[in-house]
Amino acid sequence: MMTHLSVSLFAAMLAAAGIPLYIHLPRFATSELGLSLSTTGAVLIGIRLMDFAQDPLLGRMADGLARHRRGLAGLGVTGMAAGFVMLFSIPPVLDATLWLVLALVLVFTAYSLASILFYAQGVAIAGDGPAAAHYRLAGFRETGMLAGVVLAAAAPTVLARLGDPATAYRDFGLLLAATALGVGAVTAGLWSAEPRRQPAAGAAPPALSFAALVTPEIIRLLALALVNALPVAITATLFLFFVEDRLNLPSLSGLFLLAFFLAAGLSAPGWSRLVARHGARRVLVPAMILAIVSFTGAAMLPAGAALAFGAISMASGAALGADMVILPALFASTLASRELPAGAGFGLWSFAQKLALAIAAAIVLPALDMAGFTPGGPNTTTALSALTFAYAVLPCILKAAAIAMVFGLPAEETKT
Repeated sequence: MMTHLSVSLFAAMLAAAGIPLYIHLPRFATSELGLSLSTTGAVLIGIRLMDFAQDPLLGRMADGLARHRRGLAGLGVTGMAAGFVMLFSIPPVLDATLWLVLALVLVFTAYSLASILFYAQGVAIAGDGPAAAHYRLAGFRETGMLAGVVLAAAAPTVLARLGDPATAYRDFGLLLAATALGVGAVTAGLWSAEPRRQPAAGAAPPALSFAALVTPEIIRLLALALVNALPVAITATLFLFFVEDRLNLPSLSGLFLLAFFLAAGLSAPGWSRLVARHGARRVLVPAMILAIVSFTGAAMLPAGAALAFGAISMASGAALGADMVILPALFASTLASRELPAGAGFGLWSFAQKLALAIAAAIVLPALDMAGFTPGGPNTTTALSALTFAYAVLPCILKAAAIAMVFGLPAEETKT
């Protein structure tokens, strides 16, 4: 049980460098650094291009240095803490764009290393047991991650209300850094489980080849993960803009985020039990349909519809809970059953997840810029319509594509 609690806690810490950053970065970059939406989108996709080469290599390093995972995890946690401070708490001492790039490189490189090690260690903890063991572990991991997302996403709003709004982001960076270091210290025992098939003492690390992972099963799951993550990535990137500029409810943004992620976190254990009983495909498809219904409802809302958007936030959050529990566990189970390298596998998985966030930012932010949308400023009907399409309609199209991909999975890949 202590191991599972450590898994939840470490996952919560990692979550701060995922969706919450993409929720707040567009607003932070435009209001605090003075950058345009197009520049912000270009920076984010550029970081992901770096990850294209970096994440798989980090995954191979995690496999080749499996005996040193604890030390590597400490390095990743420390790097995240330093990156958070540089990003939010230290005023740029260089060109604002260059400073943002350097800070994000540090944050995301450290995050990649820590998350790859973490997911690979999950395979070691679950071992060669049945797929249900991976789903049970995933329930703790993803519930913790969702709890971390809730806290990190709401933290700037809470800090602004409790203290000086002008220093909320600075305090946010310091809080994230302190949390990363504290969690890294108290979860050090998480790395005591022996990695599966660890190399013998003195043996050379595996060759830097990903041929073992280039299988139809793995490619299908990675493609599904990418397409399925895009709707959430888009809504996360545009969430504050939609609430503040489209619904005219800026004071309720924190409550909506809380409702969204609490629904995801509270639903995660239920989704985990359902998939263990009925199989991944039978549970994934209804959850994806729930997401489509939620996005459709958001597209039809008038300004000021607080109660309706609150309900939509809870429904779409519940759908997110299914995505975050089922797909990583399905991928982990596939790696374990085929005895594929976990570190390299989750290096590719990590890249697919972050690529979805970057694609979302790189496409929708410049598109909104071209449509004349101005965050926090006066906007035309055309600009607000473009925001509505990007936030609510485009995710429906992408979710429909993800559903088709789920039906394309072989039956054996959806068994538990």
